Amino acid sequence: MAKILVVEDDDELQDLLKIELTGSHYTVETAGSGEEALELLDATKFDLILLDVTLPGISGVEVCKTYRDKGNTTPILMLTGNRGIDDKTSGLDSGADDYLTKPFDTRELHARLRSLLRRGHAVTSNKLSARNITLDIDSREVTRDGTNIKLLPKEFALLQFLLLNPNKCFKPEALLDRVWQSDKAVTLSTVYTTLKTLRDKVSPDDSGLIENVHGVGYKLVT
Repeated sequence: MAKILVVEDDDELQDLLKIELTGSHYTVETAGSGEEALELLDATKFDLILLDVTLPGISGVEVCKTYRDKGNTTPILMLTGNRGIDDKTSGLDSGADDYLTKPFDTRELHARLRSLLRRGHAVTSNKLSARNITLDIDSREVTRDGTNIKLLPKEFALLQFLLLNPNKCFKPEALLDRVWQSDKAVTLSTVYTTLKTLRDKVSPDDSGLIENVHGVGYKLVT
């Protein structure tokens, strides 16, 4: 049966969710903070993540964003106690697949879990592709028309991020935040240089795979 990580700082709700899910024959692990969740996600493979938006320290939205930026595709169902639209949109924009507002009926919870697990099981490959480019997350290899391309670590990370967000335009500042994250020594000059070398390597024929939208930013065009 599927393995689910429940990330919830309310001990009572965490216990209730664990009892409910194990009673339905899911394997369940729990975390009470964003930091604990990220540690578990680095160490263990899960089939689905049940993630509360409001957590002590690192928020659920930041956990989701950090996890997705590493290329992980495990389905994420976010829980929010706020019936307003802000928590929902920020969660979905950070990479969550669905959300559920507390309090909720357990029948709806199970229905959403089943739907996400069906969707997740369809994602069996850790390969990302666009046009003639394929990136293998596990082996960290990139090929163009079947031929290996040598990329530096940040070139690989940048390409992976763009492949995970096809046809979306990102300002250089956003790429700096999402790909380089907490590296304070990196400037926009490094971002521009990495973009140039990456574009030269993946599309030497200037096919426009990574497009510079003047005055807006960069996007990977499928």
